[in-house]
Amino acid sequence: MTSVSIQIEVSSTFPANKVFKVFSDFDNIAPKVNHTVFKSIETVEGNGGVGTITIFTFGDAVPFTSGKYKVDAIDTSNFSYNYSFFEGDCLMGILDSINHHIKVVPTDGGSIFKQTVIYNCKGSDKPSEDILKAEKEIYEKTYKAIEAHGAAHPDTY
Repeated sequence: MTSVSIQIEVSSTFPANKVFKVFSDFDNIAPKVNHTVFKSIETVEGNGGVGTITIFTFGDAVPFTSGKYKVDAIDTSNFSYNYSFFEGDCLMGILDSINHHIKVVPTDGGSIFKQTVIYNCKGSDKPSEDILKAEKEIYEKTYKAIEAHGAAHPDTY
């Protein structure tokens, strides 16, 4: 199977446990802080743990309308979270799935948010460089907006 990937890395002054806690509330925060990308996020099966299935309804800032993903793994002690989109037009008709691997790495004075996105292609067609670049920018912008939300609500996170 052919695949392509992008890497997102964003440094933070916040400790890894705080960044991970804020990101664990992604489904609630993302539509509030980046509504043009995430119109709504709805859990359709599960309680947020491994196996939970969620539907994203995307906003006008992206060329997709929806995507369905499943939580593959959560490791709170290592600040990691994996999920895979397996259905929806976010697969662009050319992908079997999109795997997301998130890890928040502690550093002196903060942390680094790392996200690897792997696009698993059905055949030889791959997402264009323009799409990959735009997606990377959306992930970075969303991270910064979610971090800002966490900073603005320190008692919650």
